[in-house]
Amino acid sequence: MITKPILIKNGRVIDPSQGLDRVVNLMIAEGKIVWRGATDTIPPYSEYEVINASKEVVCPGFIDLHCHLRQPGFEEKETIATGTQAAAKGGFTTVCCMPNTRPPLDSKKIISYVKSIIKKEGMVQVLPIGCITKSREGKELTRMKELAEAGVIAFSDDGDPVTDDKLMKEALICSDGLPVIDHCENRQLFVGGQINEGKMSRKLGLKGIPAAAEEMMVERDIEIARQTDGRLHIAHVSTAGSIALISKAKAAGIKITAEVTPHHLTLTEETVSGYNTNAKVNPPLRTKQDIESLIEGLKDNTIDAIATDHAPHTTADKNCDFTKAAFGITGFETALGSLMSLVHSGKLPLNTFIAKLTVGPAKIIGDKFRSLGTLAIGNSADIIIFNPELTWVVDINKLLSKGKNTPLGGRTLRGKVTATIYQGKIVYQDEEIK
Repeated sequence: MITKPILIKNGRVIDPSQGLDRVVNLMIAEGKIVWRGATDTIPPYSEYEVINASKEVVCPGFIDLHCHLRQPGFEEKETIATGTQAAAKGGFTTVCCMPNTRPPLDSKKIISYVKSIIKKEGMVQVLPIGCITKSREGKELTRMKELAEAGVIAFSDDGDPVTDDKLMKEALICSDGLPVIDHCENRQLFVGGQINEGKMSRKLGLKGIPAAAEEMMVERDIEIARQTDGRLHIAHVSTAGSIALISKAKAAGIKITAEVTPHHLTLTEETVSGYNTNAKVNPPLRTKQDIESLIEGLKDNTIDAIATDHAPHTTADKNCDFTKAAFGITGFETALGSLMSLVHSGKLPLNTFIAKLTVGPAKIIGDKFRSLGTLAIGNSADIIIFNPELTWVVDINKLLSKGKNTPLGGRTLRGKVTATIYQGKIVYQDEEIK
């Protein structure tokens, strides 16, 4: 179905991929960006829809390198349909889904099945990530080349680190040029860890997960990447020590990229006070000092991308004893609002924030998807519009995700997506201000 052309008027267009930041108009037709310019030079289309973006920011659709859509196998938590609806509301036009499904994404057959659901029910683009090891058991590599041919854009065992050094080395050699994403956690350093090891774990009497557990695995992965010249991507970096290691590795020319989540950038271990299970996440929320290092890592390009690690769970998964509660925070719909707090406080430039959600992750995905993360003329019209000043209260009952597990419920955020356009079609528009 061909949709009517759309004119986005008077928006502050920010596209870090082109070094663009100015008030200008955009025209979308037949699913593509066809024109950019002043109002008096609008192309002579006989009919088009107008979106007035005055006082709003217009930028490329966000790209999420790390999310959980739960389908197949855990549809009570999320589905591809509900997850991509939530993604669109949050401004994401491309999301990369992790393979911790049931069955896991470890074969060409299951990848083909998931892609068929995506084609039928996906509101935005979904790119699958394949398993590093069969069944995510850490014992035997998947057929990585076959998975790459089936369409995966990276490999990961997600919440399980690849603990076997030899296997990790083989993965980096055999990944067919795609990134190997590791959840960096040396589990020999703790048993039954629940939150960050520190003052809050002592105060609450909970077993801690030390920063060293992440940092030791990051250091190991970097050394293996150096030996193999493979493409290593560090998931959800959470500590100052990891930042230092990644920075040093990049300076040495090692092929390493890294991501950080909105919750690790904005929430400290204090958020788990009162045994708040909605703040239980792995890696755990860390300290104020860690957050400061993570923000500096974004600004100096030690960290390449912001990824939500959207991890929806049922109410039962969280409304239980803290030690039995699931790890994870639902993140699509609150990402922009929570991250804008860093912009408003002057800690993070707006253009850097946008770059880490657009051109940054696009470069990690690779050349096959080079049209992502940019508003270049002729490219697919994957665009979001957001009001950086609009305040709103996070009402968990209004979240489109099945997962209501966020520690931000009831909080007022400043900055909100007002429209999301995917392939030239409006897939989300804020009804309250439409």
